[in-house]
Amino acid sequence: QVQLVESGGGLVQTGGSLRLSCVASGRTFSSYAMGWFRQAPGKEREFVAGIWRSDSTYYAESVKGRFAIARDNAKNTVYLQMNSLKPEDTAVYYCAAALGSLVYSDYRRYDYWGQGTQVTVSS
Repeated sequence: QVQLVESGGGLVQTGGSLRLSCVASGRTFSSYAMGWFRQAPGKEREFVAGIWRSDSTYYAESVKGRFAIARDNAKNTVYLQMNSLKPEDTAVYYCAAALGSLVYSDYRRYDYWGQGTQVTVSS
């Protein structure tokens, strides 16, 4: 069992930055591929970024070059650094864990989810 707790969301102006954190419980964090997803009102949950190891990171096209995912296995934490934020980035952001080394863009492949953190980008 893995519990995930996100933090770091908030209100920011267009062009601003935020860093989201997701802390995982348990001693097997390094055994999980981690993903960040987001869901805006009335829209389906979408993949934002995923990581297995530092040399295996994946991004949605919409955030490439602006967002960066990283993990610290010693701290059981995965991060999402978000720069050059746009109003269309406004959503609830969730972190998720999938057992194994494969990073999926399909949210249905993930085993555990956090409660989400709201990110609002004002224009």
